[in-house]
Amino acid sequence: MTITEYFELVFSDYTLRTITLGTAILGAVCGMLGSFAVLRKQSLLGDAISHAALPGIAIAFLLTGAKDSNVLLLGALISGLIGTFWIRGIITKTHLKSDTALGLILSLFFGFGMLLLTFIQKQPNANQAGLDKYLFGQAATLVEKDVWMMAIVTGLCLIVLLLFWKEFKILLFDADYTKTLGFNTKTIDILITSFIVLAIVLGLQTVGVVLMSAMLLAPAAAARQWTNSLGVMVFLAAIFGAFSGVFGTAISASQNNLSTGPVIVLVAAVFVIFSFIFSPSRGLLFKQIRIIKNRRDLELYKTLAFMHNIAETHENIAHPHAIKILNNFQGFTRKTLQKLVERNYVTLNGNMWSLTEEGFNKAANLYNQHSNEDE
Repeated sequence: MTITEYFELVFSDYTLRTITLGTAILGAVCGMLGSFAVLRKQSLLGDAISHAALPGIAIAFLLTGAKDSNVLLLGALISGLIGTFWIRGIITKTHLKSDTALGLILSLFFGFGMLLLTFIQKQPNANQAGLDKYLFGQAATLVEKDVWMMAIVTGLCLIVLLLFWKEFKILLFDADYTKTLGFNTKTIDILITSFIVLAIVLGLQTVGVVLMSAMLLAPAAAARQWTNSLGVMVFLAAIFGAFSGVFGTAISASQNNLSTGPVIVLVAAVFVIFSFIFSPSRGLLFKQIRIIKNRRDLELYKTLAFMHNIAETHENIAHPHAIKILNNFQGFTRKTLQKLVERNYVTLNGNMWSLTEEGFNKAANLYNQHSNEDE
């Protein structure tokens, strides 16, 4: 099946429609909430929470003996929240930094989860088969009730974001000022973190424990390159996440033996790479263009400064002796000279060039500015 055939079938085939809607909604909610994690410099939080959710899945199965996705994800949510609060406790109660706390909880919970999964796999009960899908995700297992759950959570996220937008925004950029305004920063912080945990837990079934942090951070990292506005960033991150889910699912469905979760993450990585290169404000391409332009302007001003010095030391700038000095000056390129001519700073007569009155005034202003900066 080709990608074109996939998009033709997505509106008529129940399975494809369910998976596509699920991954699109998941990408959107992860993009929205991931924006706050990126701006709060908690990029590793998603990785720690997703790994911390694994023992919750295993314990929920051991207690119920059933692979009901709602029960397993509830266990993952509880385990993820416990891991999150442990991270907060380590940071606030000890002298350890956040990256150390995240690494400790990640390794501790993931190791415990793998131990429980190994124990479960050795049990004679046949129901344990398939729990390992939460490690790398299996989007094909999504059903309509899972999509509805994702849609409800996304709706709740939107409502909370709209209700507490001002508080979230102030806390992101100035926590101390938020306290002076009388807001309970701890409650706001817990609210944001709880929704991030919820989004991660929802994505475990689709993307898996190992790759979930990339799904949370990649759309937000891509959106950050295009804007300085929080609102625009959240919107763009949601769009990038949704498109990553849709196109990743389409590519996975159109090829044999391609897991949906890793493909979605790779598509999101393409958005990141494209943004890093082609973003007008922060992109590497436009940054290099600006560097080249600044270098040419520097050459232009260097040439003008030299010519100003000649004009200051010679009564007649058009005197053949002065023009000879100017023509022997090697501090310009032909492009720089042509640009000076276009700006009417220099006149060119054959191979001979000289400073115009406008060019002299411009050079004098540059010289005065440089002198004032030195003082």
